Amino acid sequence: MFKSLSNINQEQLDIWVKQALTKAKYGHLPNYIPLLAEANPNNFAILLQSTDNYIISLGNMKIKVPFMSIIKPFLLFYLLSKFGNEFVFKKVGRKPSKKPFNSLEQLEVDGGWPRNPMINSGAITLSSLLPGNTAIERSNNFCYWLNNYGNCQLFLDKNVLASVRSLPNQNNQAIAKKLVESGYIKDAEITLDTYNQICCLSGRIFDIATLGILLVQSPHPEWQKHCCTVKALMTTCGLYETSNRYTIDIGVPLKSSVSGIILGLVPNKGVIVCYSPPLDQQGNSVAGLFLLEVIYRNLDQGVFS
Repeated sequence: MFKSLSNINQEQLDIWVKQALTKAKYGHLPNYIPLLAEANPNNFAILLQSTDNYIISLGNMKIKVPFMSIIKPFLLFYLLSKFGNEFVFKKVGRKPSKKPFNSLEQLEVDGGWPRNPMINSGAITLSSLLPGNTAIERSNNFCYWLNNYGNCQLFLDKNVLASVRSLPNQNNQAIAKKLVESGYIKDAEITLDTYNQICCLSGRIFDIATLGILLVQSPHPEWQKHCCTVKALMTTCGLYETSNRYTIDIGVPLKSSVSGIILGLVPNKGVIVCYSPPLDQQGNSVAGLFLLEVIYRNLDQGVFS
């Protein structure tokens, strides 16, 4: 039997957080988005929330953080709920990648086929499917849906979006161009702008946790199969080229973000959200990964438990 999140107490969490923050000193901040590069490396928050609303937290719960790649599982979930499995997976694959999340090389090796929804090529492709005629319409529609079903208060952080636009991402531009050439998207400019805007949707740690609960406990029975699909892809692809290692070591759905967020789902029980900006070489929060691994080990969690 899986243990409840209530088995984790505040004293245990305090000890683990101190250890995690020591390890975070060896991480780095991303240098390709100026506002993320200027983040306070000591910023920290962690929240454990069960499906029956047991909550334990530490750190700055009021801080608002851009989602960046944390948006990817929810983008997939939204599109599956709107258009169904067959339509979505004509556009993107379900295979893990051994290359970094922004790898153009992987896309070229695959002949322009976006390998999975958790890396940039897949998420850029899925961004083109969002309803709306313009990038802002697509982003607004998606944000409204998330806020409605997740009971949260996401917003487009225009300062972060301006920071993203200030240093155009040539790698993502090359990925979008290749996706146009291979026929998976039609308009690189609108699609990339849509992708950038949804990555700049922002909220508090509580908002991320509330959205995570949607995947643990679907609000509609007919969406349950879509939740299972998203969780499977988070497990195999959510930490990019290190996903295989953590599938073996932890074996639960995880998703990381270059803004320093890590979201972990506890099967049938709840969610864990951690925010700590210093990243490892693969773009995952150093403190966040350490904490989630320790917590899951103490919960005896995992799909292979």
